[in-house]
Amino acid sequence: MEALRAGIIGCGNISDTYLSRARDFAAIEVVACADLDAGLARTQAEKYGVRALAPDDLLADDAIELVINLTPPLVHAEVSSDALAAGKHVYSEKPLGVTLAEARDLVAEAQGSGRRVGCAPDTFLGGGHQLARELLDGGAIGRPIAGSARVMTRGMEAWHPNPSFFFKRGGGPVLDVGPYYVTALVNLLGPVEAVAAMAGRGFEERVVGSQARRGECIAVEVATHVEGVLRFVSGALVSFTATWDVHPVERYRLELFGTEGTMRMPDPNFFGGEVLLSDDGLKWDRHDSSERPYARPNRKLRTGAMVADYRIIGVVDMAEAIRESRPQRAPEGLALHVLEVLEGLGRAALERHEVAIESRCERPAPLRQAFAAAG
Repeated sequence: MEALRAGIIGCGNISDTYLSRARDFAAIEVVACADLDAGLARTQAEKYGVRALAPDDLLADDAIELVINLTPPLVHAEVSSDALAAGKHVYSEKPLGVTLAEARDLVAEAQGSGRRVGCAPDTFLGGGHQLARELLDGGAIGRPIAGSARVMTRGMEAWHPNPSFFFKRGGGPVLDVGPYYVTALVNLLGPVEAVAAMAGRGFEERVVGSQARRGECIAVEVATHVEGVLRFVSGALVSFTATWDVHPVERYRLELFGTEGTMRMPDPNFFGGEVLLSDDGLKWDRHDSSERPYARPNRKLRTGAMVADYRIIGVVDMAEAIRESRPQRAPEGLALHVLEVLEGLGRAALERHEVAIESRCERPAPLRQAFAAAG
């Protein structure tokens, strides 16, 4: 299979992960990177042996087939739209857009252009979450009735080199970290049909604690604590906490409760980990994802989300899907549904009533099918 040639727009903190991991897979070849900060683009280009281009020049390069959009969330939709207009496929960091309206416009544009759009997160393709999917589909806890998902930290201003955008429009724990949790839940339970929520803001200012901006104050413009409930089409009710206002606590990030037992799963922000099962809440059976075929490195398999952090597997799967003319596992329909759920939580908190979720999406195909097909 010929590698899909890609260019990265946005050379910030996350670009190191994409540029380094791309080397591990034959399906994708990153050939250039671009940023409005030309010096930053040159630094990354020299570090990883790719070309440094201006964003407009990257979009005009006919050799580049796919744009990996790693820009700040406020311009995700704009940059992705420019890439589609230039005839490129697009894979965007989450969210697809900061509003449902702009994300819907982007998806319509992609459908009209015949180009594909993919979107992070892809952590649900990791060994831990694929193991949870396999166990759930196999009836390990019976019919899922309820669940809980918890994003609980003090935020990232203490360590992130440029944390301001996390607390501005388009930021906040729901839009920033929520996609990992809701995507993981949709992978397990299918689409959401309605949400309800309440929201607050624990601090009006945040103080930067890292690098050159240490001591700088950030005015908080978004809700930083949200308590919500998701009702799935399947009937399951899942409580959802997203907060940057608390000190870290030792609680399971993701749990499902079924008619026959309980399942505790790895942090959706990461790929690997173990799954715990219990039918009485006292004794827990541990299932290690590293023992499963889809969680072990195996060069015979072209797609594989390993226990280690392979935060590019969604791009790799998309590249293979384009070459093979098959559906990808992190498509625009999934990202659009997740964004509608996240925006719905904000609406529900503001308007103080339940919000119906209009879109529907299919659960992504289990990754084990790709391994089975690869022999």
